[in-house]
Amino acid sequence: MADTRSGPPRLLHVHGSFSLGGKEARAVRLMNLWGDRASHTIVSAAPDAMGARSAIAPGVEVSFPDAPPLTGRPGASRFRALGRFLSRFDLVLTYNWGAMDAVMAHRVCAPFLRLPPLIHHEDGFNIEEAERLKTKRNLYRRLALQRAQAIVVPSIRLDEIARRTWRQPASKVHLIRNGIDVARYAGAVPGAIPGLVRSPGKLLVGTLAGLRPVKNIPRLVRAVAPHRDKLQLVIVGEGPERAAILAEAAKHGIDDICLPGFLPDPARFLGLFDIFALSSNSEQFPISLVEAMAARLPVASTDVGDVAQMVAPENQPFIAQDEAGLSGALGQLAASADLRIRLGEANLRRAQRDFEEAAMVDAYAGLYGQALSSPHILR
Repeated sequence: MADTRSGPPRLLHVHGSFSLGGKEARAVRLMNLWGDRASHTIVSAAPDAMGARSAIAPGVEVSFPDAPPLTGRPGASRFRALGRFLSRFDLVLTYNWGAMDAVMAHRVCAPFLRLPPLIHHEDGFNIEEAERLKTKRNLYRRLALQRAQAIVVPSIRLDEIARRTWRQPASKVHLIRNGIDVARYAGAVPGAIPGLVRSPGKLLVGTLAGLRPVKNIPRLVRAVAPHRDKLQLVIVGEGPERAAILAEAAKHGIDDICLPGFLPDPARFLGLFDIFALSSNSEQFPISLVEAMAARLPVASTDVGDVAQMVAPENQPFIAQDEAGLSGALGQLAASADLRIRLGEANLRRAQRDFEEAAMVDAYAGLYGQALSSPHILR
């Protein structure tokens, strides 16, 4: 454990990227809720991808120092430099594959440095592992995670992967589902989506995602295309696939697509949608889906991760196995206002029952507090 000092515990967050996605939104939400009960240091393997920084509340003690390289050829000198950096903190929190070299450095350096406990968070996989996990990465994870105090996952599938594929003891793997303040999503603010001009007589199909290949937004464009006389597509998010999405829309004659970029508070705009859609190649437990459910929206989605188990049973028939099924689900939802209302209400009840923020916050506070040997420090 790092040397103790007066003041709040020092938490180091190691990310592959700190752009505002699901894992970053959750980490920032916990930081904001805990306020001055902890100080935070954030480093990223992609130092230019720091969009989530703006979501941190002004009163939170946080710093963004330079750190030893988080990526590169594995080697003793680089791991020693990382180990010395980790030793400055009271608790190390790592996130996804992009932080795995820090996890390995912790394992390698633990025998000769006084290192704090490390808790690893695994929320899902990028496009290169969307279809199948890479054997070499699995072996690296298995080795690196041996000294981690805990591994946190939000989905049943990831829980199984951590235990069976990465061979981590069940006692070390903690399934903590993402949660939100459901009541905040009860209404929406007119005009909250900049640049949106509603096409007369059309319903809004919306999605909230980073514009990356793994999200496969062009698939959603194609799924909407047969219903373009009834549906208008809104895609909230930013990323390298923006041009490809616009090109796909033009190819299919969709001229009213809206891409407003990143918007920071989904509670302000999700309720403006009539249908929420996901078209990803890979998800685990998408927090945007929970937010859409809290906003009383029916959902059409590809069958990835825990999505089918997350939505209300009434909505499960609209979780599709392929692109044609996704398009068919959108067509069915577009055809019936009563169906949309019924599914939206059922999804809201499910969110209220299973995905309230308080349970998530308590679980993280307990786990982090136990690692800090002060179980109530963040409560």
